[in-house]
Amino acid sequence: MTGIKFVEQFTAVRAAFGGVHLGVEPITPCLPLAPKCYLEILAPDPQQNELTWFRTLPQLTKPCLVGWMVHPSDSLVVVADRLRKTGIACDGPRESSRQTPDGRTLRWKLLRLADDRHGLLPILIEWRVDSPHPATDAPSGCRLVRFEISGPQPSDLQQVLNVLGLDLPIVKSDRPQLRASIESSKGILELTS
Repeated sequence: MTGIKFVEQFTAVRAAFGGVHLGVEPITPCLPLAPKCYLEILAPDPQQNELTWFRTLPQLTKPCLVGWMVHPSDSLVVVADRLRKTGIACDGPRESSRQTPDGRTLRWKLLRLADDRHGLLPILIEWRVDSPHPATDAPSGCRLVRFEISGPQPSDLQQVLNVLGLDLPIVKSDRPQLRASIESSKGILELTS
């Protein structure tokens, strides 16, 4: 609830509870930021004993960005093949799903890089065409105005993004960081990793 309240305090929009990823993931309320773009607010699910992915969630003391996902223009099978041919280890694509509170099932495939540079590189997602998208029916009122990746070795990160087929500039900085600027009726909310 801390993440939901934090976002609502700075945007005046309350994220809709999106459901639970059984067996592998945290609770996920969603806040649409653009068509097919949303902020997922993650929190450990007290009903699940262990997180297999975002294991650092229980140690966080304040809301922050812990990673990002992107739907590439190519299928995940094509992207996985391209990654492996260039020597970049990855896991997947794997089928995944979650049940929404209203009983619908959302379905997608995920492809994870073995080394995501501590969250600076994305998890790749491919939504099934027969699945509803979480950004379509959650409360609106926010939009993503900037997303930025920064790190001490931008060329290394850029090479991986190029293999993924993503055109996103990376800013050189002393420390690795994700930054998102979200605009709402209350102004700009800056989130960082």
